[in-house]
Amino acid sequence: MRLDAETAPAIRGLRTVARPVITGSSHSFPATRTSQDDLWQDFFLEHYDGFPLARRIFENSGISSRCTAVDPRTEKGVSQWSTGQRMSRYIEEAVPLGKRTVTAALESAGLAPQDLGLLAVASCTGYTTPGLDLRLADELGLSTRIQRLFVGHMGCYAAVPALGAVSDFVAARGRPALLLCLELTSLHVQPPTRDLEQVVAHALFADAAAAVVLEPDATSGYEVVDVVAVTDHSTADHMSWQITDLGFKMGLSPKVPDVLAQHVGEVVRDQLLAPHGLTPADVNGWAVHPGGKRILEVVGERLKLPADALDTSYRVLDECGNCSSPTVLMVLEQLPHAQGPVVALAFGPGLTLYAALLRRS
Repeated sequence: MRLDAETAPAIRGLRTVARPVITGSSHSFPATRTSQDDLWQDFFLEHYDGFPLARRIFENSGISSRCTAVDPRTEKGVSQWSTGQRMSRYIEEAVPLGKRTVTAALESAGLAPQDLGLLAVASCTGYTTPGLDLRLADELGLSTRIQRLFVGHMGCYAAVPALGAVSDFVAARGRPALLLCLELTSLHVQPPTRDLEQVVAHALFADAAAAVVLEPDATSGYEVVDVVAVTDHSTADHMSWQITDLGFKMGLSPKVPDVLAQHVGEVVRDQLLAPHGLTPADVNGWAVHPGGKRILEVVGERLKLPADALDTSYRVLDECGNCSSPTVLMVLEQLPHAQGPVVALAFGPGLTLYAALLRRS
C-alpha cells in the first residue's frame, strides 16, 4: 500500500498512541547488608595492605552500608574466581532476586504476570543463555507469547534508555510492560592492585534490583514524556567495564565529574526541558543517579538546584551504595510524591548522559 496524504490518516486511525505511565515499582537487595566500615576492616584492609590511600577512599565515599550477593569476607578467594565461576553464581543469585522484585512491582501496580505484553531486563554484571529474561518469564508464569528485551553492558545509565524503549512499546502497542534492572557487582571483586580506579570501584559499587511497571493511559503515576541523550566520544576511555579472565574490571577516571559538568546543562536544560517550555526551576523532583558524591555535587552546581533537591540521591548513595543500573529507579521510587515535572538522570560509559522527563499525576 502506498502511504500518502490521503491514506495516512486511515492508517494512523488503526491504532492511537497511548500515554505510557509508571503505575508500580519495587526494589530488592540480596540478603547480606554490611557497613562500609566492616567491609574495610574485615576484607579490604588486608586486600589493600600497605596502601593507606585506599582507606581514605573508602572513608570518603559517602556510603555507610551496602548489600552484596557475594560477601568477600566469607567467600574464599573471590578475587581469583574465573569469569565462568562468576557467571554461574550470577544466574544462581539473579533469578530469585529478580523474581522477588518483579512480583512486588506487579503487586504494586495491581497486575498479574499474564497481563504483561513485554518484559525488559537490563543488566551488565552477568550473562547466560537462556538469559535472565527468559528464565524469569518461565519462573513467573508469563505468557509464552510475551515479548522480551534484554539490555546488556550499558552500565549505570541503562535504566533510562531501557525505560524509553519500554515506554515506546506501551505507547505503540497499548499493552502493559515491565522493566527490571538487576546488578550483582559484588561478583567482580578484583585482585589487589594499587590502581586507584579499581579502589574507587571497590569502594562504591553494590548489588540491587529495581523494577517499574508501565501501563497505557493510566490516570495516576509517572507519565514518561520524553527521553534524551548525549555522548562525548572523545572521553570513551574515561569509563569502561572490561570482561577479563577474572570477571569484569571497572575503569573509572577521576575526570568523569569534569566531563559531566560540561554536558549536564545542555542535556537537561536545552534538550529535555526547553522543548516542553520548562526550566530546572519548574521541576518538582530530581531522580539523579548517585554515581558518587562529586557527581551529585556537579549536577547540583551546574543546574543551580536548591540545596535539598538531591537529598534522595544522597540518601540512596549512603544507605545502598552505587548499585549501577537499578539505582536511578530506586531514587525515583523514594522521591516525595509531588505533582508535576520530574527529571530522571543517569550517566555511564561513552561518556553518555541520559535524561527522562516524567510528569506525575
